[in-house]
Amino acid sequence: MTAIDLAALETTLDALPKAFPGPGGLVGVVKDGKIVASRAWGYADLDAGAPLTAATRMPICSISKQFTCGVLLAALGEPEQYDARVAEFLPRYEGPMPTLRQLCDNQSGLRDYWALTVLQGGLAEQTFAREHALPLLARMKTGHFTPGSEYSYCNCNFRIISEIIESETGQALPDLYRRHIWEPAGMTTAVLTSDTRQPEDGVIGYEGSDATGFFPADNGIFWIGDAGISASLDDMLAYEAWIDAEREDPQSLYRRLSEPPRFVDGAPAQYGYGLAHETIGGVAFTGHAGALRGFRAHRLNARSERLSVVVLFNHEADAHGAAEMVARAAMGTPASEPTFIAEEWDGLWLDEARGLTATLKTGRRAVELGYAVGPQPTEAGQDGALAAAGVRITRDGAGLAMARPGENTIRALTPLVPIDTADGREIAGRYRSEELEAEMQIEARDGGVYARFDGLLGTGRFERMAPLARDVWRLATRRAMDAPAPGDWTLIVTRREDGSVSGARLGCWLARQIPYEKTA
Repeated sequence: MTAIDLAALETTLDALPKAFPGPGGLVGVVKDGKIVASRAWGYADLDAGAPLTAATRMPICSISKQFTCGVLLAALGEPEQYDARVAEFLPRYEGPMPTLRQLCDNQSGLRDYWALTVLQGGLAEQTFAREHALPLLARMKTGHFTPGSEYSYCNCNFRIISEIIESETGQALPDLYRRHIWEPAGMTTAVLTSDTRQPEDGVIGYEGSDATGFFPADNGIFWIGDAGISASLDDMLAYEAWIDAEREDPQSLYRRLSEPPRFVDGAPAQYGYGLAHETIGGVAFTGHAGALRGFRAHRLNARSERLSVVVLFNHEADAHGAAEMVARAAMGTPASEPTFIAEEWDGLWLDEARGLTATLKTGRRAVELGYAVGPQPTEAGQDGALAAAGVRITRDGAGLAMARPGENTIRALTPLVPIDTADGREIAGRYRSEELEAEMQIEARDGGVYARFDGLLGTGRFERMAPLARDVWRLATRRAMDAPAPGDWTLIVTRREDGSVSGARLGCWLARQIPYEKTA
């Protein structure tokens, strides 16, 4: 790639409001260190008629993680010398303690604390103050895997990092962001907006869709380290230009952050220092997504092409999809048309080791995989496998093998026999999790089954349950404090030798295999 077809890029930018409908959006493209195109459409506040502009500050959410890791490197140096401090935040943890670098790379194995707020009785709209986080983290006793062996996205990794940074430097995180990144990059209006109830510049995030309409999101969580930065499109494009200006310096902050990460066994990883690594149109990109209820963001940078794309929405459309669409237009590498699906993949499977179900639903040109936070379309290859970013599925006898290289794992999926009805009265009752020091109540009446949770944050709302297979249930969480919500939890009933219900294992992609004992 030597030059951008600006006419083709402008056409693509003009198509974004229709392709990703919502109250408003911002997008910008940097090539060779200069802004070559940008757009600002729609409104920061639909009721007030306040327009979105390139100067409107928006929550960039989890894009903040790379800034936190950048401050760690700039202010404290290599993270290994602070490994011993991680244990201070996990006083009851029973397994091997993760290192600080493993926190930066999402290889800690810790369960995500925003997912756990659901099981601790948190309501989507309630206040989660700064002082709520560390007591929740301190209750953790076990994790998903041995640190360094796999990948699992976990926001509390970066909360711990930020606490260590502030403690070791004696300085507030926003001051460190400003000194080491915002001022050098020319991000003149960037701020840390930890209290999500007080967004900058009166911008409102909207939940909903064209089908339901759009309505203001009610956020009350406190973010620091894992998210929280607000920045304008002007700020973010200045950041991308700064990255480009220092692209040849191996000691520059972004070069250090974007070095290819690895797992402890030497296998390449796809996430490190708050940056995701992916390939688009045959080109290596680094970047990150951001999500808060009512907001979506994404940034991408290809050092080899000297190309960056930034997308900010004040609604919940696919910001990564928009960023990829723009990047492909800039590079002249349109996505290939998927082939027709020649065979049916529909079914229900169980990842027994993780305690998660997987579903496949066959369409004409894609097979929808339900496994992680939300549905993911996969395409059929000529070799008969299904593939999408970060996943490859092949048949393995009666079951499936699901390779997830970014997680450094291959999952064995065993088939389940789906059912439409089950007697929920058999599992109704009170349950307690010593892992969480929290409780679950399951109620069943006339075929309807619901669960609610009590814990550190109070008593949550009733969530729907539905039978999937014998002793396997789906529990749906569509709205939670963080966004996206945990989605579908898998509840697996455990039984005594006499067949009576003894308890359950509950988990979602972000927080797996949580044991409960039936107490009443």
